[in-house]
Amino acid sequence: MGVQPSRGGGETDVLGIDACGKQGWVGIRLTGGAYAESLVAVSLAALIERAGAVDTIGVDMPLGLVEKGWRAADLAARSLLGTRRSSVFLIAPRLAWQEPDYAAAAHRCQELTGNRLSRQAWALAPKLLEARACWLADERVHEVHPEVSFCALAGGVPAPYAKKTWRGQNMRRALLAEAGVVLPDGLGEADQIAADDVLDAAAAAWSAHRIALGIAERVPPRPEPDAAGRLIEIRY
Repeated sequence: MGVQPSRGGGETDVLGIDACGKQGWVGIRLTGGAYAESLVAVSLAALIERAGAVDTIGVDMPLGLVEKGWRAADLAARSLLGTRRSSVFLIAPRLAWQEPDYAAAAHRCQELTGNRLSRQAWALAPKLLEARACWLADERVHEVHPEVSFCALAGGVPAPYAKKTWRGQNMRRALLAEAGVVLPDGLGEADQIAADDVLDAAAAAWSAHRIALGIAERVPPRPEPDAAGRLIEIRY
């Protein structure tokens, strides 16, 4: 995938992306920090290609992988989120994701971390590897985590309600609106996407905007290096 050039000279244009099951990936584009459009594509690379010359891309998916042990980014994010810590999966080392099936991956994870990989984490494998390939090919792509973003939007307080609940979704939509990301009732392409996935993509876009402005924070404060040379960090 080629790296698209920044438009330059105009308002910051960014894209936040979340995986959305069989539909593939949903993206929310912000221009100048405000909602611009939604995009949906089965392939992450196709969605990024359709987005064109955005400045920064935030993807809700683990991207950097360690060689041994658990990622410091996940441990730090769990500590930050408190009651929402279960939303952050512990991501196995790189070699575990190269195994052909769950049993082999869980065994390799046991060797490299002392614990087995969860089935929930292994279910991420196809999209994790797809997203990692995009990350390695395009320096605009950054790892984000919506619950970390929503915690920051709420002044450092983890969300008290789960994202699939009525109160949880209304609270997250309100937090985004307070930050200038007002999601319209009609989203076009994303109208048929689950509400929590849309909200997560919007939170990813909010974080991408902060990255583009140079004001985003990161966990952990001192990121580990990925074998490919990029830093393993969650930006928000």
